[in-house]
Amino acid sequence: MMRHLRHIFSVLWLLCMSSGYAGCLDAPQLRGVNLSGAEFNSKNLPGLRHKNYTYPSRNDLAYFKAAGMNVIRLPFRWERVQRQTFAPLDPGELAQLRQLVGWATELDMCVILDLHNYGAYFGRPIGSAEVPAAAFADVWLRLHQAFGNPDTTAFGLMNEPSAITVPQWMTLAQHTVLALRRAGSKNLILVGSGRWSGAHEFAKPFDGVTATEAFRSFIDPGHNFAIELHQYTDPNYAGTGSQCISAERLEAIMTGVSAWAKQEKKRLFLGEFGVGRSGECLAALQVLLASMQVQDIWLGWTYWSAGPWWGNYPLSIQPNHGIDAPQMEVLRRYLE
Repeated sequence: MMRHLRHIFSVLWLLCMSSGYAGCLDAPQLRGVNLSGAEFNSKNLPGLRHKNYTYPSRNDLAYFKAAGMNVIRLPFRWERVQRQTFAPLDPGELAQLRQLVGWATELDMCVILDLHNYGAYFGRPIGSAEVPAAAFADVWLRLHQAFGNPDTTAFGLMNEPSAITVPQWMTLAQHTVLALRRAGSKNLILVGSGRWSGAHEFAKPFDGVTATEAFRSFIDPGHNFAIELHQYTDPNYAGTGSQCISAERLEAIMTGVSAWAKQEKKRLFLGEFGVGRSGECLAALQVLLASMQVQDIWLGWTYWSAGPWWGNYPLSIQPNHGIDAPQMEVLRRYLE
């Protein structure tokens, strides 16, 4: 009897949580969190699952769904999902990814598959003799074969491609997007700007070009891509400290990129941003979230970060024994 009642309660809970589907294509705006763990220990590759790296649990997804979030950005390493270039995807890692996408689908959440590799593979830059550019398109075509449902998954091409120059990255990203569309992909594709994808340097020239210039000529035949930016609030914009720059300075950064996107008719996505727990930092978080309310410019955002292995990381919003992190109070205001 008790088992039967629990089953009924679970079904009713899922129906309540699913009122108003919030998949990758249908949500007015994607609002969520990075669930870290699968990208951990980059110096131990591929490493051992549950020892060197881990995947989030269904309870992790359910907590953030209950908070009002509709998207999970899942960072993972290329070296783990594909142990050799041009080889089939690793069955064990593929099973982990499929399980997580399945949980998210049950909860009506979108999953952004984020190849968290900084423009390299086993430490070698993409485009080098050891890692030809075609290898990058190959892994994404294989991921597309496994996760081609555009309602449930989006593709985050490359996290912070700092190992290669901005022109190299933009050429690589363009070729990969075209290859995915030729293969029939209808998934949302997030294309990071070069280097560390910082919104604060979006208009700054590197390697002879600015990201603003490079994206003016970027083409997506599927008309379903957004420019992924990151913006941390500590003084060096690294996401490692608990101090924050002024809210006014952040507001100017976000106003600048929003104005460019409106002028160029581009969509933006803030894939990483995070703050410490001080009053100053929570004010900075408020400014960042308020600046992304214009939905025809901002496709959405994923806070950095949560996940079971963060420990005392000051930016983490992983609940601690059922207690919300202070940042969640601010985030919840923008999840209603």
